[in-house]
Amino acid sequence: MDLRQWSRAAGALALLFASFPLVGRLVLGRWEFAGAGELACLLLLAGAYLHFRSRRYATRADPATLLARARDFAAGGRTDRALSLLTRTIRQNPRLWQAYQYRGELRLRLGAFELAAQDFAEAIRLAPEEPYLQVLLQRATAAPSDT
Repeated sequence: MDLRQWSRAAGALALLFASFPLVGRLVLGRWEFAGAGELACLLLLAGAYLHFRSRRYATRADPATLLARARDFAAGGRTDRALSLLTRTIRQNPRLWQAYQYRGELRLRLGAFELAAQDFAEAIRLAPEEPYLQVLLQRATAAPSDT
């Protein structure tokens, strides 16, 4: 359970405890549950603290999830969304060579050979042990002369 869920639970409990005296008055005819108001305030403060704490430490999406989402966008014909998602992924994780490779492959498919070559060169710089990146770079640099 994350902090937001704890915050919501504390808020619900605060509301519940705050309603005890009113319900006692309506049902029993007298004010009961003397400590319920203090407990409701304490739970409300705890809920507020947890809410602000959850906003302060927002988590980023997993890079693998972002790459899979970009692949799905590209497969669905939404290459513009895929390219922007890959660019955002690269900004968040500049050492993720797979994002450069995927973006380069998309650009290669779109005919942006120079940009694709830049992406492949950056991927090679980050992962020089990947031989397929060299093949992709050669394809990007040789493609304009073949047309």
